[in-house]
Amino acid sequence: MSGHSKWATTKHQQAATDATRGKLFAKLIKNIEVAARMGGADMDANPTLYDAVYMAKKNSVPNDNIDRALKRGSGAESGGADWQTIMYEGYGPNGVAVLVECLTDNRNRAASDVRVAMTRNGGSMADPGSVSYLFARKGVVLVPKGELGEDDVLGAVLDAGAEEVNDLGDTYEVLSEPADVVAVRTALVDAGIDYESAETSFVPSLQVPLDEEGARKMLRLIDALEDSDDVQNVFANFDIPDDVLELLDA
Repeated sequence: MSGHSKWATTKHQQAATDATRGKLFAKLIKNIEVAARMGGADMDANPTLYDAVYMAKKNSVPNDNIDRALKRGSGAESGGADWQTIMYEGYGPNGVAVLVECLTDNRNRAASDVRVAMTRNGGSMADPGSVSYLFARKGVVLVPKGELGEDDVLGAVLDAGAEEVNDLGDTYEVLSEPADVVAVRTALVDAGIDYESAETSFVPSLQVPLDEEGARKMLRLIDALEDSDDVQNVFANFDIPDDVLELLDA
């Protein structure tokens, strides 16, 4: 089990009820705007937009906010920003590899925010390509466990291109090639199985185990990075064992 994946899933589930809700809404709305600009506002013809809107609704983003983002992205309403995707690489405490995905309209501000967060929280910036080789781009679909068994999920998605199903506690994580993520979530829906999110993500090929002190330092760094409005996602190759997760939760 990936301790990082389990932590990220728990954080995602809690986000709607804590102080990060406003920032989460902003990030989800930004994803909708960019997806509409890149592929058009027709969700049936734009699976990236479909998943962005689905994710926003799952996290209780108001429909008015979603509609305005769609209009800005499609050009039906003015005010859309010129968003650019930038990836920064670095190292966290204990040599953990970190990828920081920014979606910004100000490259200088984004670079400054990431650098400051890194240097103030035990991390350091790295040259492009220094750590990205440790990650693979994958389709990731999260499925609430409920009464489902792992075999139920695997049976529904195997023919759709799923590579593996991981048990993350309250959630199953279905991994696939990025191009198969739509087929996987469609197969789940066809099987009557609800899913929490469907997206492409960077999955580490190897992981660095952390003790309690290392985990606290790493999570502080990630919180500092995610505090920037320009940072959309943070990917890292750390693993937090279950017993350490319990200490952190306490």
